[in-house]
Order: sequence, then C-alpha cells, then structure tokens
Amino acid sequence: MPLNSKQRMHIGFDDTDSTRQGCTTYVAALLIEELEKLGVNFLDYPRLVRLNPNVPWKTRGNGALCLRIEYPEDVEEELKQRTIDLIEAHSDLDWKGTDPGIVFLKRAEVPQELMAFAKKATTSIVTLKEAMQLICKFNAEALGYNTQRGIIGALAAIGETFPEDHTYELIAYRTAENCGAKRKVDEASIFKMDQALQPYTFNNVDTEKRRVIITPRGPDPILFGIRGETPEIVKKAFGMVKALESVERWVVFRSNQGTDAHLTHLGALSQIQPYSSIVAKGVVCRKPEVVPVRHVVFAIKDETGEVDCAAYEPTGVLRKIARSLVVGDVVEVYGAVRKASKNRPLTINLEKIRVLQLAPVVLHQNPLCSKCGKRLKSMGRGQGLRCEKCGDRYSDLVKVEVGLPRELKVGLYVTSTRSQRHLTKPLRRYGLEKHGGAGVGMVKEWHSSTLV
Repeated sequence: MPLNSKQRMHIGFDDTDSTRQGCTTYVAALLIEELEKLGVNFLDYPRLVRLNPNVPWKTRGNGALCLRIEYPEDVEEELKQRTIDLIEAHSDLDWKGTDPGIVFLKRAEVPQELMAFAKKATTSIVTLKEAMQLICKFNAEALGYNTQRGIIGALAAIGETFPEDHTYELIAYRTAENCGAKRKVDEASIFKMDQALQPYTFNNVDTEKRRVIITPRGPDPILFGIRGETPEIVKKAFGMVKALESVERWVVFRSNQGTDAHLTHLGALSQIQPYSSIVAKGVVCRKPEVVPVRHVVFAIKDETGEVDCAAYEPTGVLRKIARSLVVGDVVEVYGAVRKASKNRPLTINLEKIRVLQLAPVVLHQNPLCSKCGKRLKSMGRGQGLRCEKCGDRYSDLVKVEVGLPRELKVGLYVTSTRSQRHLTKPLRRYGLEKHGGAGVGMVKEWHSSTLV
C-alpha cells in the first residue's frame, strides 16, 4: 500500500462541557480547522447527534459529535494526537460530571451493530460495558476521562447514520471576551428571517411569548444556532440574522434534531419503561386536574394498564389541550417517562398529544314545552314539570340528554416552541421528513472562521 494512500476514519467525542463553561460543538469547530491543516478531507458535515434526553447525567442537550474523514495515511498518528490535545485543552475536566470520551474507528463503513447501538443510546439507557465490547469487537480506539461515560456518546455518534430523517443546524460562535455576557443579536431580524423562510427553518422564535429562542442563555460560546431543512437554507438564514457582536466562526452540522428520533412506539402501556421517550395509545380514564404550579395531570388506560400524563405549565398550548380532555377520549400521547417515586407514580411528561376520538359530552336537561317551546321547570321531587309561560303541567316527562359541542378537535397538538426538546419534531416539519439516509454531497462553504 502506498505510504500516502487515503484512509477513512470516524472520530466521535462527547461530554467536554459543563454547566459553567464550554461546548462540545465548539470543540468540533476548532478540530475541523486543526485537521484541515493536515490535509484531511471531510466526507460529510460534522454530525451533531442528540442522544436520549432523559438520562439523568446529561449536561444540557446531551449532544455528541462525529467527524467522518479521509486522510493521508502518514498523518494518522498526528491527527489522533492533535484531536486528543485539543479535546483535553477545551474540556472542563475539573468539573464533577464532565466525563469526556473519544473514539477513533478506522473503517470505511459503519457496522450495523454500531447503528443499533446508536439507536439504543437515543431511545433508552446503554452502559459503558456495552460500548467497550463493541469498541473491542471492531478494533476501535477509545480514550476516556474521569468516569469515561463520554465514550458511550462518542461511539453512538459514530453509529448514527440518520437512516430515517435528519436536519441541519448552523451554529455561530462568539469571541472569547464576550462569553458570559448577554448575547447581542437584532431580534427583529430573527423574526423577519423566520417569517421569510418558513417552513424550511424551525424553532427560531416563540410566537406565543414573542421571544427569540435561537440564542442560548448560558455561559457557552454559542451566539446563536439556526435549524433548518438544508445547508443552503440555514446559510441563507444566517445571512439574514444581524449579529450585533463579533462572530468568531460558524459551522453547518447535520443532525437528528427535530426528528422525533428519541420516540419509541409501544403496543401496550405495560411496555413503558422509565427514562425512555414513548408514543402510546389509551383512553382517558381520569379527568384532567390542575396541580400546584399550574401543571395539568390526567390518566389514560388500555387493556394492559394505566399511566399518568402530565402537561407542565411551560408547555403552553399543550397544557390547554390537556385541560380540554374528558373521560372517554381516545388519545395518543408522546413524551418522556419519569420513573415512579415515593410520592409520584410513573408519569409521561408530555411533548405531544394526538386526539384520535372525542367522547360525547351530554347534559341532562328538562324537556321543552310542547306548546310554546320554553324549557320546563321542576315543581319539586315527584311533582312533575311545569311551563312558567303557559302554565301547562306534565307529570310523566323526565329529563332528556342534550349533546354539547366540543371546542377540542381531532388532531395533533405539540408543546409550545419554548419548551420543545432538541429532538422533538415541530409541526412545521411534518411533511418535510427526509427518507433513505443522509445522502451525499456538501456545499462548498460549510464552515468559516470569519463572517461571510
């Protein structure tokens, strides 16, 4: 084999940040530039893979990163060392709960077993032991820090090939001196962009509260992130947003955000497991009630069991829909399963409700007078009914059932934009799903260290 023959590698890494600083996507942005100096070619956009949002040890969005590259064989050891050095330098290793992991997989194609591992890591709980067994099986190299839990996410990012759907996100980063300060972006330009490019970008603004949501509020280096259907559309949106502070660099990522990749469809309520995100069908069996802090809780059942469902106050429109349900309504619920505790039963924290069938709501009323049409009134227990207008009396009539109209309609209802998780598919994306994998081809300019 010639010394400079081209080799292929997948580099996965995860959990470099903490609640006080850092961002793993920013590490990816820096690493892209570092590897390009070695003559590395990128086979795809960097992958931003959101994993199971319910794991109790996640930092913020539980995102792992993967770079798929082609490189001259003689730079292999150097590119690995530069990757390790850069990730170590930008990881908050002194912070409890920051447990970075790096995985190098030298292979042209992603094995099916790694794809299955990635799916499991997105929908349920996986262990470090499972990850290490696969790393050994496929002769990958792994490096972990502290508890080494980041190795799980690193391997899952490599295994994620987006076989069902994917989106894109362009993330713009701040200069170091601005990190920690309030982000400066012209909000009017964001609303204008959102209006002009809908439905091809999503989760830019909260229309209910008239609030921008592309700018995070933490101390991380992200200035803003724009999510959309294609690299071209997120770049166009980037050009429409007016930053009022310096942009250090930007990168386009391919992602599973906004795809509902975390949801598992269940055939029965008895199959529900804590820490998973599920779709389940049932009949409302306990009327909604408002509990402290204005959350709405109701219960559904099927032939196998019963479970509580909760729509929290920040879910906005979903909370209103939950309050409108009545016993007997048939629904499909989407959400994260919170494990039972001493004071709370197993509960589905709702992300969506699909109303499948409405139960009739009836009111028992006195009948109308046969002469004048006015509603009759009772004369007392066992004494019959009387018309106050014409005076006629009726001893043999009883109350009748009157159907009441329902304001609630059959259909799908999604939590308000401000409370949607990274993986939750918003209404705007329905009908725009991509099928058949992530495809090939990249736009010419997909990252830069200067504002274009």
